[in-house]
Amino acid sequence: MEKHVRTDDGRLLLAEEWGNPSGTPVLLLHGTPGSRLGTALPDLASHRPDLRFFAYDRPGYGGSDRLPGRRVVDAARDAAAVADALGVERFAVVGRSGGAPHALACAALLPDRVSAAAALVGIAPQDAAGLDWFAGMTPFNVREYGLAAASPELLDADLAARAAVIRQDPERLVEDLRAELSDHDLPIVSDPAVRATLLRTYREGLGASHHGWTDDCLAFTRPWGFDVSAVTVPVLLWHGLDDAFSPPAHTRWLAGRIPGAALVLEPDAGHFAAQYALPDVLAWLGAQEDGGR
Repeated sequence: MEKHVRTDDGRLLLAEEWGNPSGTPVLLLHGTPGSRLGTALPDLASHRPDLRFFAYDRPGYGGSDRLPGRRVVDAARDAAAVADALGVERFAVVGRSGGAPHALACAALLPDRVSAAAALVGIAPQDAAGLDWFAGMTPFNVREYGLAAASPELLDADLAARAAVIRQDPERLVEDLRAELSDHDLPIVSDPAVRATLLRTYREGLGASHHGWTDDCLAFTRPWGFDVSAVTVPVLLWHGLDDAFSPPAHTRWLAGRIPGAALVLEPDAGHFAAQYALPDVLAWLGAQEDGGR
């Protein structure tokens, strides 16, 4: 079920909820680029009938208004607004890929509302001390994040052109990705369920504009607005070791800074394996909820 949510500064966010209305709430945060429709595979709710899922398009994506100059930390305010509109007080949060930093923002800023958080195949802040931020990253990501830091105008023009092509043919982005996929990711992206979910989220997320994509890249390469070491709720960090989109070193760095973080490194998994890992991640989140009662 879709719902338009008005934020306290007057913006509209497009949210979605599904699953058991009486179940334990879990907020799912989408990747980059993406939308609320790409947060999970279609059969997830049937496998977890005890959960109530909700998601929203980040500002500038899909049906959500843009927030120029947004920072990673702003996700906490938007997540709280969506939860309020849906009548959700306490919830767990999962962010995959570009959603992972935003999940950590929710954990840091909403400790009284977030029961536990999971960050899957995420990245560290670009000012992460001692981390070679670009090492092991695909050429496309190196280029886009490099432009975000050096020339936001060129980044915006580049992503506008790419989004226009993808808008006409979402398959184009999937095919472009194949050239940079690891051996472990190739069969996952060929899975019809995964492929259909990717195409749906790209079509929805970039249907109106490229602004969400641009603003994500800018937010990731600027100060996030919070210190990850300030997170006090239980956190799970999950990463495939054969991931070239978000190098595993980023998650190792986060694990060394987030107090008590649980770290899972899968040796035979790449970036898109996080789709398959979600059921185990949800089980871990449930255990934290049960342990906190």
